Amino acid sequence: MQALGDSKPPNVAQVDCPDTREQHAGRLSPTASPSPLVYVIDDDASLLRALRRLLAAGGFRVCTFSSAEDFLESATAAPACLVLDVHLGGLSGLDLQEQLLASGRRIPVVFITAHDDAATRERARRAGAIDYLRKPFNDESLLAGIRRALGSH
Repeated sequence: MQALGDSKPPNVAQVDCPDTREQHAGRLSPTASPSPLVYVIDDDASLLRALRRLLAAGGFRVCTFSSAEDFLESATAAPACLVLDVHLGGLSGLDLQEQLLASGRRIPVVFITAHDDAATRERARRAGAIDYLRKPFNDESLLAGIRRALGSH
């Protein structure tokens, strides 16, 4: 069901990224180093909004995607880190991570999940997860995981 005031039709991919035109318009000095770019992929729109606000307040640039497929089709800039839900409709977060690794794209990942089990934790670990957080997680745990991921480059 669509929320009142929400102009986006249901089942439409959410892709929400910082406007890179500011960089091209010279609003950032050439010597300014941009904050790290974090991509968040989760099929829960309210969680995406909350994580966008949290990470922006933490000094990160943030792009959000509602599915792994949307990320693969739309992501243009190389992220410093992925915050990736394990269970997504369509391609799962774990499948996405394995596909990225197989294609040579080594992006540090912080996995998040509402459905935790030992086999999933082990698969995430084998896929190179920097952190693995069970929902609901606290803000500081996520920010600490992202900082570890950024330090892993």
